[in-house]
Amino acid sequence: MIDRILGAADQALRTLFATPRSTRPCPVVPAEATHLGAQEKQHAAALMRVNHVGEICAQALYTAQALATRNEGLRVQLEQAAREETDHLAWTKARLDELGARPSVLNPFWYAGAFTFGLVAARMGDPVSLGFVVETERQVEAHLQGHLDRLPAADHASRAIVAQMKDDEAAHANLALHAGGVELPAPVKMAMRAAARVMTTTAHYI
Repeated sequence: MIDRILGAADQALRTLFATPRSTRPCPVVPAEATHLGAQEKQHAAALMRVNHVGEICAQALYTAQALATRNEGLRVQLEQAAREETDHLAWTKARLDELGARPSVLNPFWYAGAFTFGLVAARMGDPVSLGFVVETERQVEAHLQGHLDRLPAADHASRAIVAQMKDDEAAHANLALHAGGVELPAPVKMAMRAAARVMTTTAHYI
């Protein structure tokens, strides 16, 4: 347990303060160069900052759940999902750099909140913890679809990243569901949507 706690602390520091590195190449649209006006660039940067915050939260969520579970097989699955989410973290950070934008200054706060949610879910048992993953990923998938609708049509770089992220989140939801995730009560889903709305609205600007 001490080793896992130290590992979780190390993961938090890496997520918040180190430069993330992906294991997969960043998605691109072949032969489609991105050319944006000033307003389009600012709009795309705000959306990608929100997506970057989402990946900060994903790292916190999976790290907390992996720390708390007693099921070694589930821990491996959660850690694998976290590694795949690291690709998203690296892609969104790189895209922010390309757009000349900064990440959210509240990232430590977002990480702490998501980590707490993950611990609470994990303490309620693996089926609930997995159900929390299912619902989170479903909401993220819908959120990413909304960003695909809102990103500038000419921003092929951001759109390629978001499209791949959307596919990966759907796969994570399916894995968690098949691993035994249970349906969460409607009030819990509503609370999760409300918390996500606060995060996305704030991260859009800060």
